[in-house]
Amino acid sequence: MMKITLVGCGLVGGSWSLVFARAGFDVTLYDPSQASLDVALSFAKSSAPGLAKQDLLGGQSPEAVLARLKTTTNLADAVRDADHIQESAPERLPIKQALYKEMAPLAKADAVIASSTSGLPASSFTADIPGRERCVVAHPINPPHLIPLVEIVPAPWTAPSVIERTDALMRQIGQVPIRLGREINGFIVNRLQGAMLGEAFRLVEDGICSAADLDAAVTDGLGLRWFFIGPFETIDLNAQGGVPDYCQKLGPMYYDVAKEQADPRRWSDALVAKVEAERRAKTPTDQLDARKAWRDRCLAALVRAKRAVLKENA
Repeated sequence: MMKITLVGCGLVGGSWSLVFARAGFDVTLYDPSQASLDVALSFAKSSAPGLAKQDLLGGQSPEAVLARLKTTTNLADAVRDADHIQESAPERLPIKQALYKEMAPLAKADAVIASSTSGLPASSFTADIPGRERCVVAHPINPPHLIPLVEIVPAPWTAPSVIERTDALMRQIGQVPIRLGREINGFIVNRLQGAMLGEAFRLVEDGICSAADLDAAVTDGLGLRWFFIGPFETIDLNAQGGVPDYCQKLGPMYYDVAKEQADPRRWSDALVAKVEAERRAKTPTDQLDARKAWRDRCLAALVRAKRAVLKENA
């Protein structure tokens, strides 16, 4: 059985611990802060019973899954025997650069070192370390114990075997890996999300709609459709003649809209404050943690429902 080490135990690291542990792996969680380790374990312990109720622990008890987790504040002990290291340190380049220079010599020569970074290219923090060919980005969509997609992004020097091993491991633990051919800012998911956020802020700034109406356009419109089919399949099914028919009929409209969107705008303090005020009116600051827990319960139920629906209609 492969040995898994998680380096960095914020929200993403704690979520990763559940992904690997429910797949049957013993998992070592490392963080220089004991408080961060305690928070990660607390998150796992509080989340596991709900996952079990939704049948998202593979029929295992929460106790059996949690028993596979151990913690340490010693980096050398954490990575020495690891076959796969999933790094989820803070998204600040100097921190990652220093961490990789310290970690690389301590890890086995054939260990895969995968970063959870949501946008930093691996080349920006692995260029000057020994064994840089074993480094790759494996970016999860937060929270990974509920959302399975993982973006695998190689650095220019990442060995093909490392990409293959990472892809195989992600599939083994129940995630859905997609591969990028090369590094690109923001990867795929954040580029798509960024495009939507840019237009969302523009529509609110221009007085076209409220933040609440914009959210409804997604949750009760696009989101229902995109829950189980992507944008290309959506347009393929929305025209009698498939993609060419759709593009012929609606391509000119989208082109005209794109010209309006071609001028990117900064999100001004006033605009951010406007959206923030609307959000806080709906969810006060002291209720954000409870709302996050609600989100995770909804995601768990949707994941279970999606599996059942797709299986029934396969």
